[in-house]
Amino acid sequence: MDLTNRQLEIIDIVKKEAPITGDDIAKKLELSRATIRPDLTILTMLEILGARPKVGYFYTGKNNFNNFAKQAKNIHVKDTMSVPVVMDENISIYDVIVGLFLDNMGSVFVTSDGFLAGVVSRKDLLRSAIGKLDLQNTPIGLIMTRMPNIAYVLEETPVIEAAKLIQAREVDSLPVVKIIDKEKDKLKVIGRFTKTNVNNLFVEFASEK
Repeated sequence: MDLTNRQLEIIDIVKKEAPITGDDIAKKLELSRATIRPDLTILTMLEILGARPKVGYFYTGKNNFNNFAKQAKNIHVKDTMSVPVVMDENISIYDVIVGLFLDNMGSVFVTSDGFLAGVVSRKDLLRSAIGKLDLQNTPIGLIMTRMPNIAYVLEETPVIEAAKLIQAREVDSLPVVKIIDKEKDKLKVIGRFTKTNVNNLFVEFASEK
């Protein structure tokens, strides 16, 4: 695991131009501030960059990245995963909407006969809510993304690989599964790995002295 080319560019810009604001860094990269915000967050959490309100970013001379990378390699999904929200494919869209917002989740994993069958996001539910579907009588199985088009991880998957998969698939969370029968896609949902889990790890490492 290495810093990205863009993160290295940001460090180089800050070294030469500090103190420099996030907006000015974005202009030099010809990108939007929103695009580089995650990079700035990572670099400040790793204490490679420092930030002063109304002043800008500066280079600290520190580099906690190697320490973070070494620790992260030894952490697996099972060490950070959250409790999943799982519902049967025959439950109505209305009941899923209620359950998702009561639990304040971004997605729901859907099962058939106890095994992972699909996933539904807030966007999927919003589209169905503004359409002409009868939400109280239409099963969630009709609008979910189905297997085998669902990315998943195992308990022993390194968190770095899980985070890369979240980024590559542009999703907020991944089901953590136990493989019962891979050939028949029989996967038991046992957890949930999310962007929040990744963020919590960064905060934990950045807070260590």
